[in-house]
Amino acid sequence: MPLVVGVVLVAGLIAVSVVVASRIWADQDVFLRGPVAGAVAAGGVLILLAMVAFGLVRWRISRSYRKGLDEAESQAQQERRRFLLRLDHELKNPVQAIRAGLANLEGGDLPSDAANLIRSTDAQAIRVGRLVGDLRKLAELETQPLEETEVDVGELLSELEGLAGPERTIKIVTPQAPWPLPPVWGDRDLLSLAIHNLASNALKFSNEGDTIEARASEEEGDVVSIEIADTGRGIPSDEVSKVWEELVRGSHSQGVPGTGLGLAMVRVIAERHGGRTLLKSQEGAGTVVRLELPALRSSSRG
Repeated sequence: MPLVVGVVLVAGLIAVSVVVASRIWADQDVFLRGPVAGAVAAGGVLILLAMVAFGLVRWRISRSYRKGLDEAESQAQQERRRFLLRLDHELKNPVQAIRAGLANLEGGDLPSDAANLIRSTDAQAIRVGRLVGDLRKLAELETQPLEETEVDVGELLSELEGLAGPERTIKIVTPQAPWPLPPVWGDRDLLSLAIHNLASNALKFSNEGDTIEARASEEEGDVVSIEIADTGRGIPSDEVSKVWEELVRGSHSQGVPGTGLGLAMVRVIAERHGGRTLLKSQEGAGTVVRLELPALRSSSRG
């Protein structure tokens, strides 16, 4: 629409200039008189109308093009979700059958090499099963209705205390003065899943003795910020921009179990709650992952 406004202004200036010029020339006995001056003025109006029409056509074409792109993207997302759900359905039973067959083989008197091969194959079958299951969960996350309620972020973070195990700790920092964090409005289970995924990543990619913090704060613009920070191995700078993509596992994740879908789930959950995700990392120093969510304002603090 700004294009149309610009066209109208330019065309209007042209038309006005033509009319004024025709009158001046008519008064000065230069070239234009009577009907000729009127014809020039009419020509200016026609130019104005033509340019306005041209601008409107371009705007309509641009809008139709954008609408077509949005519809194509929506259809592609629907096809992708259907594919993932079908993939889970088709692979679930074969993976279970493979594991059952391997379990029967383990009971026999086998050489150590054969036993190791069976265990390795079973581990890979488990990984495939988890991968397919996580893909299904990701597809469902994008469309399932949210069971929204008022969510206490500090309470969600407190659930991380037992996640680290007896030899690890997650330091939890939430503001208490001059007031506690405002709540957020959303699906408590999904927000809990997102925070647990971030904390699990911090634990997986750090070692005993490293520092892990889960902290929350209130930011400008009525935003609650949740950060999970660690002093672990970090992420190479050329891989940071890819971490939110599905099935992406960076070079830093070699030897660490996972499907490459945890951060993709966190991103989807944040977007469905009207929030966003951010990540900063330095290789060898650590990583900070931030989840930003709209704060719920039920009353004024005064």
